[in-house]
Amino acid sequence: MRDLGSVAVAFSGGVDSTFLLRTAHDVLRDRAIAVTARSPAFPQRELTAASAFCENEGIRHIICDSDELRIDGFSQNPVNRCYLCKTELFKKIRAIAEDEGVEHIVEGSNIDDDGDYRPGLEAVMEQGIKSPLRHVGLAKAEIRTLSKEMGLAVWDKPPFACLASRFPYGETITAEKLNMIDRAEQFLLDMGLKQVRVRHHGGVARIETDEAGFLILTDRENREKIYTQIKGYGFTYVSVDLLGYRVGSMNETLPPA
Repeated sequence: MRDLGSVAVAFSGGVDSTFLLRTAHDVLRDRAIAVTARSPAFPQRELTAASAFCENEGIRHIICDSDELRIDGFSQNPVNRCYLCKTELFKKIRAIAEDEGVEHIVEGSNIDDDGDYRPGLEAVMEQGIKSPLRHVGLAKAEIRTLSKEMGLAVWDKPPFACLASRFPYGETITAEKLNMIDRAEQFLLDMGLKQVRVRHHGGVARIETDEAGFLILTDRENREKIYTQIKGYGFTYVSVDLLGYRVGSMNETLPPA
């Protein structure tokens, strides 16, 4: 990190980018800035948390507006959706970095990200973005351990992906559908679920959660409350995936490589 001189960190507020940003700031001080995109696919709760972290740490935080739905082809949700989004995002961050006189852009992917279909990493390579955590071979579990040792409150934060990842490939993404998912997930978080996804299958909301979440769902009153609330957001049916939460479940529809 020291050899990079100055960096703009693509900061989502997740475990990886928080660890990366804190490390960059510890080493480079005011030569490390954070850049976060405000968009329909990024919940306000995540943006608020990202801003609060930077304020508490004394890190300069720049928020740029990015509307993925305006990117040509994005709304049709092709299999390379993340590539389209990341390409646009890194172009915006690069413009900010140039204005700020910052030499490099860094992002927080780790070596575990190599094990799934990640078209966004193609954009990382094409745009010349640095991936320090992958470069030194850090895995997610190691990043969590180091984050805990550094006193970062997000060390055990559940994984988060943008709301656009809740749709099957080929299903049209709209601002209204993104809002439905955002409200449904926020309600479930307020109900006490920690690890949760609400997948959008037309009129069906498919809830993925972990074992602790399943315990909350065993209560009939909770289920009825969740059903009524989420149905009120515009879904016709509300279901629970019996396999629970898993990374990249929407990629299960892709043919074998």
